[in-house]
Amino acid sequence: MVSKYKLGPDVKPNEKICDSKGNVIDEKYMENAVQDVHRQLGRGRPSLTAPGKVSPEIKARVPAELKLRLQQAAKDRGESLSDFIRKVLERQLGEAG
Repeated sequence: MVSKYKLGPDVKPNEKICDSKGNVIDEKYMENAVQDVHRQLGRGRPSLTAPGKVSPEIKARVPAELKLRLQQAAKDRGESLSDFIRKVLERQLGEAG
C-alpha cells in the first residue's frame, strides 16, 4: 500500500505514532481526519447561488494589460478581483432580480 501522506524526518520508519488518546495514527486515521476537517469547514468558498449549491464559474482569456488594469482597479477599491469583476458584469448587464 502506497501512502499519500509523508512522515516527517523526526519519525523513524515503522515507528508506531499515536494521538493523545492512544489511537494509532495511520493512513485510515489521516483520511478520517481530513474528511472531518472538510465536513466542518466545507469545501471551497461559500455559494453565491444558494446554500448547498455550487456557483458557476466563468473563465475568459484577456490580454495581459487588461488583467493588470482589472487587478489595479480592484486593489484601488479594496476588493478582490472576483468581487470587482462580478460588480462590473452586474453593472454592464443590469442587476439580476
